[in-house]
Amino acid sequence: MSDGTPADLFFDAAIGLLQRVRDEEAGAITAAGTLLADTVTAGGRLFAFGAGHSSLAAQDVVYRAGGLALMNLLAVPGVVGVDVIPATLGSALERVDGLASAVLETSPLRAGDALVIISLSGRNALPVEMALTARSLGVKVIGVTSVAYASETTSRHASGTFLKDHCDVVLDSKIAVGDAELTLDTIPAPFAPASTVVTSALMQAVMATAAATLADRGIEPPLLRSGNVDGGHEWNGRVMTEYGDRIFYRH
Repeated sequence: MSDGTPADLFFDAAIGLLQRVRDEEAGAITAAGTLLADTVTAGGRLFAFGAGHSSLAAQDVVYRAGGLALMNLLAVPGVVGVDVIPATLGSALERVDGLASAVLETSPLRAGDALVIISLSGRNALPVEMALTARSLGVKVIGVTSVAYASETTSRHASGTFLKDHCDVVLDSKIAVGDAELTLDTIPAPFAPASTVVTSALMQAVMATAAATLADRGIEPPLLRSGNVDGGHEWNGRVMTEYGDRIFYRH
């Protein structure tokens, strides 16, 4: 590891990745934001899914002040963050064939909706099957993943494919295989993952693009305000009443 404290070096690595995705993924971010805006305009619903730590970036855009009220979390029991004990069970569930299809069959998703699937590696059965099945149902799919995994690892889905192969839009987080930015002679393993920082930024960039695109079309974006500012609850109540048929985290 070169000069600088570990904290400095991590910040430098994260900033470098953010600059890369800003510059190299600009077109994909615009396409993803436009796809979400198109879905809202057409009366569709918005969903986000991620397993394990990838779920953090999905949860970050659901029921969020400054975010789109229509973004719903597609939850798969046992894989939402690290909410099960042992936590390793969540990793095992990501590799179970048929789980994604069972979830989608019992979810509110329907043709005309949009689903953002977040998976750093994009190699496990769950995200691949979810993308395949969702598209077969007429749902538009945005994949947020590290494309590098497709060339440096093997798929764990029966098809031998990755999440990136089954999306309408792919956002490449540029995260290196292994998701650890730093090394140190005195530490035997690489450390300091940056995927959450980068993926959350990508998601917020897409949300911002979607909101601005709706506004450019003369449509007021269905945004939430903080409940900790005066008038926030009243504002949110109006939005949720107007779009209640497309918001599923209230029921």
